[in-house]
Amino acid sequence: MADHDLDLTELARRVARLEAIQAIERLKYRYWRACDAKDPDTFRDCFVKDGAVIDYGPGLGAFSDRDVLTELYTRLALHQEDGRWTYHDIHHGKHPDIELVDDETAIGSWTFWFMRVNLVDNVIEQASMEYRDRYILEDGGWKIQASRVLPRTAITYPLPAGIRVAPGVAKAGPVE
Repeated sequence: MADHDLDLTELARRVARLEAIQAIERLKYRYWRACDAKDPDTFRDCFVKDGAVIDYGPGLGAFSDRDVLTELYTRLALHQEDGRWTYHDIHHGKHPDIELVDDETAIGSWTFWFMRVNLVDNVIEQASMEYRDRYILEDGGWKIQASRVLPRTAITYPLPAGIRVAPGVAKAGPVE
């Protein structure tokens, strides 16, 4: 084999690894956008079909199935009173550190910032956390197989008197 063949093989391997890492990052961003967009179908599809292990800590709990988690997400995220959303969320993930274990498995960590306008309790909730995830290839695409959230900081404060809250997402699901 010529030297340039080895170089091309190595280059192709490196490009494939970079593309896998980018696909995993896009998966996680899609997950957070689905949370904010009140889109349970996209949210659900970010996880493996069977055997997902999800631990969101003491606030939301642990789940061993994406459907049970999606049911809770749907109940909370899509809750309305008098035709208005009761929860307005912002999910921001930063500083991804993705490591490919092999061609079909990866692990990753993320720094996460969350804010919710909670009209049920009339408070604003802010939190920072660290995500620790495991990803696998399933049906040709990367999915979250396991996710564990480690709380860092949290603060809750009352909504100021007379505050106006925008209506939020007009309809669940992606923009058409």
